[in-house]
Amino acid sequence: MIKDNQKLLNRLHVVMDALVIVFSYVAAWYLRFKSGIFELDPWFLSLQEYMKVLFFIVPGYLILYYAFQLYTPKRVQGRRLEAWHIMQANSIGLMAFILLLYLTKQPDFSRTMIFIFFCVNVFCEVLMRNIIREVLRNMRTQGYNQKHVLLIGYSRAAEQYIDRIKSHPEWGYIVRGILADNVPRGTEYRGIKVLGRTENLTIILPENKLDEIAITLGLAEYHKLEHIVGMCEKSGVHTKFIPDYNNIIPTKPYTEDLLGLPVINIRHVPLNNMLNAVMKRCVDIFGSLVAIILFSPIMAVVAIIIKVTAPGPLIFKQERIGLQNKPFYMYKFRSMVVQEAKEEKAGWTTKNDPRVTPIGKFIRKTSIDELPQLFNILKGDMSLVGPRPERPQFVEKFSEEIPRYRVKHQVRPGLTGWAQVNGYRGDTSIRKRIEYDLYYIENWTLGFDFKIIFLTFFKGFVNKNAY
Repeated sequence: MIKDNQKLLNRLHVVMDALVIVFSYVAAWYLRFKSGIFELDPWFLSLQEYMKVLFFIVPGYLILYYAFQLYTPKRVQGRRLEAWHIMQANSIGLMAFILLLYLTKQPDFSRTMIFIFFCVNVFCEVLMRNIIREVLRNMRTQGYNQKHVLLIGYSRAAEQYIDRIKSHPEWGYIVRGILADNVPRGTEYRGIKVLGRTENLTIILPENKLDEIAITLGLAEYHKLEHIVGMCEKSGVHTKFIPDYNNIIPTKPYTEDLLGLPVINIRHVPLNNMLNAVMKRCVDIFGSLVAIILFSPIMAVVAIIIKVTAPGPLIFKQERIGLQNKPFYMYKFRSMVVQEAKEEKAGWTTKNDPRVTPIGKFIRKTSIDELPQLFNILKGDMSLVGPRPERPQFVEKFSEEIPRYRVKHQVRPGLTGWAQVNGYRGDTSIRKRIEYDLYYIENWTLGFDFKIIFLTFFKGFVNKNAY
């Protein structure tokens, strides 16, 4: 059965991690003292002296890997999340290592070598785990190491679960069938048949041919849940529950424990975590300062051209809605002729709009007009990455048309965003833009922010929908 394979795989994984740690440690010693890359001290500890520390490093790091859930099944775990956990575990290991050397007063132990070990070990761990991931996925695609699943209940949740499994054969899930009371036996969805009623569980479970049971009851059948869970628990088969509320709560919820009472939170927003918010704000401050310095020559040239060619103020400020639905003034280089407030609020800028100045067409197309928003970021009104802010009248309009629109105001608006690097800028679908914004909000990581900033340089600056 798959549970036995998983135990064996986990044990092999621990052994391979231990070997990688030893290899990285020895490699770090050779790079520091034998490669010639670094200046050699007139005296240094021998490899044998350094190797003694491995008796503490190896078990210590393996415990850290276990604590950071690096021995969970890789079927549906993302590469990026796993790499982030490896980085976290090794960072704590590095700090603990240095602290231990300080407390035991070991001045002869090379701190440079420890840092090299950190870099080599992170690289080798990520590489090794990605190789394992690819080997396992190839095996599952070819029919090996499969996990056999039975669904209990025919519902939208069951169909969506089957859709995802069918589109990802590398996960290795095989749905053996469905037990349901609300549709006749023989009903079929994408080749998966309804085998009988839910009470047939008492016959199927003793055969012990299943790795997992997924409860996919429809909302109208939740009164059966306690009875079905009871039958599954008696068998000892791993059971999971897939709620049929995707059309009611179409986002990624998470649960918390309230003194033994599970509480479902409708939406997971990583930036509600204080540490995450502080890290993001630090990146914003540093990034905006660096960008202001780097782009200051461009901004100076554009400022001079605007002043010479288009009478009026240099900077155009416009009210937008930001974090927690609070209004703020967003800055831009002025790209239009000066106009009355009523004209300005009339609507979107259109193609060949007569209000746009000659220099305005260029700076709007290349997004140079957005550069003053770096000062909005420095002030704290905006972030480097986040959903783009809208004017109050459009916020009211879109809130009526798109129920989840205001969710974007749970985070700071951004200079660039996931929707923008995917082509949803200017005169494009608001619904699709919100889909991308919600995905960003619910899946935020610092690495995701850096990815969006990187993609902005290739996809985000030149905007074909900017008029």
